[in-house]
Amino acid sequence: MFSLQGKAALVTGAGRGIGQAIAAALAQAGAAVMINDLDEAPARETAATAGGQTAVLAGDITRPGFPEELVRETIARLGGLDIIVNNAGYTWDNVIQKTTDEQFQAMLDVHVVAPFRILRAASAHLRETARREIAEGRRVMRKVVNITSISGVDGNPGQAGYSSGKAGVIGLTRTLAKEWGRYNVNVNCVGFGLIETRLTQPLSQAGASIEVQGRQVRVGVQPAVLEAVRTACPLGRLGAPGEAAGAVLFFCSPLSDYVTGEVLLCSGGLHF
Repeated sequence: MFSLQGKAALVTGAGRGIGQAIAAALAQAGAAVMINDLDEAPARETAATAGGQTAVLAGDITRPGFPEELVRETIARLGGLDIIVNNAGYTWDNVIQKTTDEQFQAMLDVHVVAPFRILRAASAHLRETARREIAEGRRVMRKVVNITSISGVDGNPGQAGYSSGKAGVIGLTRTLAKEWGRYNVNVNCVGFGLIETRLTQPLSQAGASIEVQGRQVRVGVQPAVLEAVRTACPLGRLGAPGEAAGAVLFFCSPLSDYVTGEVLLCSGGLHF
């Protein structure tokens, strides 16, 4: 129904899971894709399997200065920037009385501060390009998709930091939708429920963890909670990464050219 041929896309957190599926979906639709991940090896694996034109720049999007480098390199290596998907993130959960300042700030940094810095870095290119096109009598739509969560919409016990970051990115989305509409940029959010990734794997007795900035962060979900989610979810199951990517692809495509400032929940009907 549509092609993204000639479009340049940037996807953060694209080395695994949902981000990997988003990068592949964009590449298969014809876009050239800059693949960013904290770890280089999985980013290169995504590039090798996505098909189409890809580039890789591994690095920590929460490090000051790196978002600017990432945007600059995307434009230089892909010849432009038409689609931005702020997908990178992780969970670091605890009830509020056990949540440290470091833990809370880490959730804000990755889920709302880093997307803010990426979008701020991209603003000059997006505005200047749009002004040229408008002066030529052309309307070219560009796309921003920020990833939120049903935790950011409904809240979730044990996720004060994660829920706050994911709620914050909704405010950022709706503000930029109003600021950037004049530049023909659609800015929207997709909010996920439980999607089958390493962050939602059943917790083993020993516990699983990921390494972020030298910290070991425990991830996973208690098996009883997963079963309760399946029972509460109208579709009766967790989502697959490819299904999550489909919702994002809609907002990256011409099908959403008159949709902006919206939050689309891809949760199988689940609300916390």
